Amino acid sequence: MEHAVVNLKKGEGRFFKAGGLWIYDNEIASVMGSFAEGDLVLVRDFDGYCLGRGFINTHSKIRIRMMTRKRDQEIDEEFLRMRLRTAWEYRKRTVDTKSCRLVFGEADFLPGFVADKFSDILVVQSLALGIDRMKETLIRLLKEILSEDGIQIRGVYERSDAKEREKEGMERQKGFLGEPFDTQVEIQENGVRYLVDVKDGQKTGFFLDQKYNRLAIQKLCKDAKVLDCFTHTGSFALNAGIAGAREVLGVDASETGVEQARRNAALNGLEDRVKFLCADVFDLLPELEEKKEQFDVVILDPPAFTKSRNSVKNAVKGYREINMRGMKLVRDGGFLATCSCSHFMTYELFTQTIHQAAKSVHKRLRQVEYRTQAPDHPILWAAEESYYLKFYIFQVCDEK
Repeated sequence: MEHAVVNLKKGEGRFFKAGGLWIYDNEIASVMGSFAEGDLVLVRDFDGYCLGRGFINTHSKIRIRMMTRKRDQEIDEEFLRMRLRTAWEYRKRTVDTKSCRLVFGEADFLPGFVADKFSDILVVQSLALGIDRMKETLIRLLKEILSEDGIQIRGVYERSDAKEREKEGMERQKGFLGEPFDTQVEIQENGVRYLVDVKDGQKTGFFLDQKYNRLAIQKLCKDAKVLDCFTHTGSFALNAGIAGAREVLGVDASETGVEQARRNAALNGLEDRVKFLCADVFDLLPELEEKKEQFDVVILDPPAFTKSRNSVKNAVKGYREINMRGMKLVRDGGFLATCSCSHFMTYELFTQTIHQAAKSVHKRLRQVEYRTQAPDHPILWAAEESYYLKFYIFQVCDEK
């Protein structure tokens, strides 16, 4: 099949040439030939040099998402199977695959497609028009590849209900792909059992990217008094509880999240030591401070305070404030785990913000470790949006 040909302006395509997968609308000089939205096109540099093939969407600022750098590579079933198999082999080598992210969009060279495995259930998200047209094929191939390793997928749920779809000129979608099933799915991770709500939970239902960061706090929590802020469905709190914490308080503004967290605590027999409170963290921390409460471990896992470059300044204020408040609640010599899940909040900016927070409240920080997202969310160098999670553990000391 003949593809339309897209020619770049001179000096453009820098992001793609550095190793990324995106061509932006303002980098294109001309398009030769006809195409439908989501079609594959051939991309050439200003001098006619072939850069590869990708799918085009004129509704999106990200005009072309590249699928291959090879001129003659057909984007057929065999190609998609190869991409998916590579993704699965990588997970088998790097993470516990009982529950994990199987495909992480651009970082697995399948732009716009995300697939999470929760035990024997798949939750998929398709955020780009071109890949959306391949969705059914991708799911079928993924099931085939997993069944070769004896993993039978019992059901598939689609969570393509993110705002990003609207930027692609697509409607949001969610629902069963195939036979319906109970959308409360039990999984186990780091020795903790959870019920994951794949239908109404945030994003795909559970934040798998923090798997090994949750594990990292376990060693600090034995016999400790722990505060877990923005607990979502209780994951850090429950890791603290399973590690032998004396008492744990998990806080979240979502009543649904807190209800789910309480169910998860009961599932692990931890309801006597791990308690949850529905409250706004920004209101609660000053109250705890006023009561002179002190904790051995404070965990701050807030949602992304910024989803665009324009709101970074306000986000910095938010991160600075909760870190200042959090540090004040850590007893001298206790620990603070703090993170940011926005890729606009860069490592440098996040580090600087925490440094400023510590200075403001006269605390000295001793870094225990710095971590990022779990390896099933690989960071593709040059694709900066794939590096989003920054996670620090500090010992917090009073200035002496």
